[in-house]
Amino acid sequence: MNVVILAAGMGKRMQSNVPKVLHPIAGKPMLQHVIDTARQLHADHAAKICVIYGHGGDQVPLAVADDDICFAKQEPQLGTGHAVAQAVPHLDDAVPTLILYGDVPLTRAASLQALMNAAGKDKLAILTAQMSDPTGLGRIIREDGKIRRIVEQKDANAEERAVTEINTGIMIAPTVALKQWLSKLSNQNAQGEYYLTDIVASAVADGVEVTFAQPAAIWETIGVNSKVQLAELERLHQKNIAYQLLEQGVTLLDPARIDVRGNLVCGRDVTIDVGCVFEGNVELADGVKVAAHCVIKNAKIGESAEIKPFCHIENAVVGAKGQIGPYARLRPGAELAEDVHIGNFVEVKNSQIAAHSKANHLAYIGDATVGSRVNIGAGTITCNYDGVNKFRTVIEDDAFIGSDSQLIAPVTVGKGATLGAGTTLSKDAPAGKLTVSRARQVTIDAWQRPVKIKK
Repeated sequence: MNVVILAAGMGKRMQSNVPKVLHPIAGKPMLQHVIDTARQLHADHAAKICVIYGHGGDQVPLAVADDDICFAKQEPQLGTGHAVAQAVPHLDDAVPTLILYGDVPLTRAASLQALMNAAGKDKLAILTAQMSDPTGLGRIIREDGKIRRIVEQKDANAEERAVTEINTGIMIAPTVALKQWLSKLSNQNAQGEYYLTDIVASAVADGVEVTFAQPAAIWETIGVNSKVQLAELERLHQKNIAYQLLEQGVTLLDPARIDVRGNLVCGRDVTIDVGCVFEGNVELADGVKVAAHCVIKNAKIGESAEIKPFCHIENAVVGAKGQIGPYARLRPGAELAEDVHIGNFVEVKNSQIAAHSKANHLAYIGDATVGSRVNIGAGTITCNYDGVNKFRTVIEDDAFIGSDSQLIAPVTVGKGATLGAGTTLSKDAPAGKLTVSRARQVTIDAWQRPVKIKK
């Protein structure tokens, strides 16, 4: 199957230098949503996708380039029929051609599959919908129940404007016939453009059956022409995602206040509080609790772990029964084993922390390997960077790091070792012993606090 995606429009009402189709829904360009849906279609209909671009120069090809995508430039933009005609050199005559729109991002694969089934190999099939207010949309004109033509709003008479069945623009056609019909298009209309919809009349004249299918939900056909519409579609899409999660058994304390910008996989008895954002690929195992206002990106959270409010977790792994936050940050490469506690204002980066270890307050753990049952006191810093290179800190099992310690890497704290509070460690600390590095405390008996001099 050929797939042609129209993505050349400027989108003036978006008030942006970014091409309209590259504005995101759920963290992904609208055009990418359409491409991903086309790829979901039945394996028997493996698609070669042709994207028609125009405004924005090479921004569109650069954003979505892939092995199964080719590009054709429409310049100038002379209408939807003219846009599809730019794809003609890339179309395989042996298979049908499906026409989609880069600014209609939420059409489901099931609806497109139904349209393909209706079309078969030799029919022209149109995705239509019933609208209570069809103002501005092309009307489906039938005679004796059969589709005969599509009339655009500006070219419609009063009787035609009263029709509530509209053309979504999505259609599938036999490719050889489509090429012939495109070559016959005229721009003699109110817009002075070459309408793709005019191929319906050509199909009827050629005796080709024109059939249709309709989507399960009207929101599948909604396009975006402004930031207002983009925001409305974002909320609609997030509502759909939230309801899918609820149906799967996830507890959402407010379904209207969650944002999923990628793929969120949840086990049983997962609870998510308000204001959370999930990006990329996130897995929450059975019994995970995510408190309010957390941002989690490309992460795995283990069974029965608890993420407390205002945590940021990115490219990290949290083990089972972990306790994270509040206000903790796990950066890329953080790998926490079972029952690790990371508390408020603790940052972990590119470090592995073994089971039952804790850093409960105000610490930085970077480029470190931390063993089991380690306690890292408040104010501890692994000094991993000399301004040019990064070095690793090793803290072995059962070590105790006193508060306000600095570990200057590369350095090792031996098994069961204790660092006294305020230690600056620049050499290895022996296993099982107390290591302290601090200046001698001195009291100056004759000292007097200065007083302010009167002016």
